[in-house]
Amino acid sequence: MVTRFTSQARQAVVLGQEQARVMRHDHMGTEHLLLGLLAEGGGVAAVRAEIADIVGCVEAVPRGHIPFTPRAKKVLELALREALHLGHKFLGTEHVLLGLIREGRGVAAQVLVKLDADLNQLRDSVLAQLDRAEAPSGTE
Repeated sequence: MVTRFTSQARQAVVLGQEQARVMRHDHMGTEHLLLGLLAEGGGVAAVRAEIADIVGCVEAVPRGHIPFTPRAKKVLELALREALHLGHKFLGTEHVLLGLIREGRGVAAQVLVKLDADLNQLRDSVLAQLDRAEAPSGTE
């Protein structure tokens, strides 16, 4: 059973919320989860531009709590299922990315496709990376 988010996954969600504020969005969507994943590991400028093209930005700065969209909640549920299916006792950024890919219809998936990512190939790559990370030393 998954017992907790890794610190990186928690940080990615927090960074996603910050990105929602920067873009003046009043919700936390799949696109913000994607930005959070990217921000946790590096840059976000190209993805933010694609998101702005798809959903735009508004003038008012949101205050207080930014709620998750139903699709973003679904992505986190799918991330949990991915972690459970893989037998992991944690939910990490890799599981969130797998959830984004598996959901496949949100703004995050649209952005990835628009940036020429093959979602099936990306999923296979993440799973292969996880498999290599779990391989006992000396088996590669």
